Amino acid sequence: MTQPPFGLRLRGAVDKLGPLCVGVDPHVSLLREWGLDDDVTGLERFTMTCAEALADQVAVVKPQSAFFERHGSRGIAVLESLVATLRTSNTLVLLDAKRGDIGSTMQGYADAYLDQTSPLAVDAITLSPYLGFESMRPAFTTAKRHGAGVFVLALTSNPEASDVQAAVRDGRSVAGGVLAAIRRENTSAEPWGSVGAVVAANLARVDEDLDIGGPLLAPGLGAQGGTPADIRRIFAAVADRVLPSSSREVLTAGPDVAALRNKARRVGEELAAALEAG
Repeated sequence: MTQPPFGLRLRGAVDKLGPLCVGVDPHVSLLREWGLDDDVTGLERFTMTCAEALADQVAVVKPQSAFFERHGSRGIAVLESLVATLRTSNTLVLLDAKRGDIGSTMQGYADAYLDQTSPLAVDAITLSPYLGFESMRPAFTTAKRHGAGVFVLALTSNPEASDVQAAVRDGRSVAGGVLAAIRRENTSAEPWGSVGAVVAANLARVDEDLDIGGPLLAPGLGAQGGTPADIRRIFAAVADRVLPSSSREVLTAGPDVAALRNKARRVGEELAAALEAG
């Protein structure tokens, strides 16, 4: 039986656990800060410690696929274990994979991550729209069929992004066109649509309409310069749909499970307060 739509499940998780999304990014420097080797054993210890600390504590956990892929098939096996562990909890899994392709290849990615019979099935993935919005249609269709979700890159946190995203076509920025297309995908969905957008928290200004009818993933906090005040400034009009995403700020509290859990709680409370103030 198909699970309920992702947007509905995400809203329930946020209501229960707060809006924080924690990124699990096991890059070399974090492994070393935890006193771990940069190998599969270190990766597994880091990852499963995060699972123990964050399951049922935050609404969303966002593993970065690249840091698992770099360890080959054994690294992917660790990612599978993380996903399986989290999916027995109330915490949803958003895989940060930024997949983007066309035709049967896009369908292959959709089958890998959004078809709930796959060993790598997650609640949602990130997608890149820059081969054309309709190139993502296989992922939208597969996600809807299986009650999963997607987050489409719109206004990202990297400084070079504006070369593409701020380009103007027919009087509207490329990012504005992406957001408008997402809005159409979410028409009539309640309480949230299952197609979200990625809109960074470290942007100097945002002129586009962020009311897309679905969730807004807000990376760029902490190491990339975004603050709770920026969350309040950028997302004031849509504060009830924002998922602030924090990685390093939370993960540097490890490897102690209690310390990680407490740090996630404090960061989540701070960001929730900023959104309520907005």
